Amino acid sequence: MIPGRALDPLPAVVAHADWSIDPGKRWVAVAVLGADRRYRAAAPRVVGPLPAFLDGLATQAGPADAVFLGFDLPLGLPARYAARAGIDDFRAVLPCLGAGRWRNFFEVAALPGEVTPRRPFYPARAGRRGAVARRHLLDGLGLGSYDDLMRRCDRSTPGRRAAAAMFWTLGPQQVGKAAISAWRDLLIPALAAECDLRIWPFDGPLQELFAPGRIVVAETYPGEIYGHLGVVFSRARRGIKVGKRVQADRAANAAVLLDRADGLGIRLEPALRRAIEQGFGPGSAGEDPFDTTVGLLGMLNVALGNRPAGEPPDTVVRTVEGWILGQQSRLPN
Repeated sequence: MIPGRALDPLPAVVAHADWSIDPGKRWVAVAVLGADRRYRAAAPRVVGPLPAFLDGLATQAGPADAVFLGFDLPLGLPARYAARAGIDDFRAVLPCLGAGRWRNFFEVAALPGEVTPRRPFYPARAGRRGAVARRHLLDGLGLGSYDDLMRRCDRSTPGRRAAAAMFWTLGPQQVGKAAISAWRDLLIPALAAECDLRIWPFDGPLQELFAPGRIVVAETYPGEIYGHLGVVFSRARRGIKVGKRVQADRAANAAVLLDRADGLGIRLEPALRRAIEQGFGPGSAGEDPFDTTVGLLGMLNVALGNRPAGEPPDTVVRTVEGWILGQQSRLPN
């Protein structure tokens, strides 16, 4: 385990949201700091109406304390795309997206000719076989290769496959539409309402962001956190389903998750302990609450000092691309 430093002050509420464009698949797991300075974690629940989501977390924390909120979606932009679009500061441009010259930013392009640096998400639908291709997206954005769509934190690391490129909106791994939903429908309105919200790492080192009444947002990736916590799945075998979509594989990680929670001094509410032990129920529906819980434990692992946040030294990463919480930087100083 890589040692870190516990956040000081500790946020009163730590929450992790597994996001989707489908409101029924948006889950959040929440841990609240007790008077004994130990977190108590509840079973995941559906996020519910967005206007009340951030307010609800802030109310739980109270005006004298802070919220630490993680999202399983990109926060930042690929550097090569940003250069083509004339963006040198993600935090500064975020409130502008969807309005003015960026008014079409969140409209997913249906045709190759509609893709531009100011309308970068594609395609709106799959269409007939062969009708859409990644080349259309690259040509519209003026980029040379699919790698140009990847942020540095999205690339594969030992034991973890690469994350998805955010602007490509097809396939089971695509994250683009979830990013659209969270940016457009939650974060931008919160910033417009002058919510005291900070986004890591753009607004500074994690240790310096927490203040009374503030919500600090960070990007997470459960596929990254699996390695932090020791979560593993069965090897793929022909004709046999394995992985986080299978209840037996989720349940096989119960001992690891419970041991990590105990090691961090986290009190698990009975409903959450049962859910972990039972692999979050039958079928693939347990995948989202499983990842939500893994994300929460990964955030607490950082908050309590068992793992550094991983802030990279590279200026472009800190101002344009962003970073995944807990991923250790391999970038040059």
